[in-house]
Amino acid sequence: MVDLLVENLLYEMLLVTRTNVTPVGVVRRGNSLNFKLFPGKSFRELKVDSHVAIQATNDPELLVRTALNLPVELEFEEREPYRWIKGLPGWLGEASCAEETWRDEIGETKVLKCSLKPEEEIPGRLPQRPFTRADCLLVEMAVLFTRYLVSPRKAIRDEILRLYTTYRRLGGSSESAEYIIGRLDRSQ
Repeated sequence: MVDLLVENLLYEMLLVTRTNVTPVGVVRRGNSLNFKLFPGKSFRELKVDSHVAIQATNDPELLVRTALNLPVELEFEEREPYRWIKGLPGWLGEASCAEETWRDEIGETKVLKCSLKPEEEIPGRLPQRPFTRADCLLVEMAVLFTRYLVSPRKAIRDEILRLYTTYRRLGGSSESAEYIIGRLDRSQ
């Protein structure tokens, strides 16, 4: 199944650790799935236990809600030392990670650069729901919003508002989008 992913293309997927689920950008290189993880619960858990699941979803709300730590209804399956979301396809394996320093326009932080050579496939099916242009914008708004929370800059806020305007024009109407807009600092 890893062959279904085009090499060097960034996929938004779900990373499942012992007690957390978070979206990560995954890039396939050969038979490895590569991702970087910024500090947070999954970052801390991976430093202690590197057994993970990487799973696919075509549900933008699930990606956004897990990114923002908003409530989600998920059912899990477990088989030591793994845990995964029931019904979603993906892979199990032990990630090899190295901590590095990451620098960008926001500043400097630590990042875990990880590689996973899948040891086992997780069977599952994605819901038959077409992905919309509004869905793409919602995911991008969430990515920018997580950066905004770290560094509340006017340029990031303005880009989120620009995307939101287009999102609404394309018919988007999710609670997650309203949550993001409601949390933006309007004083900038």
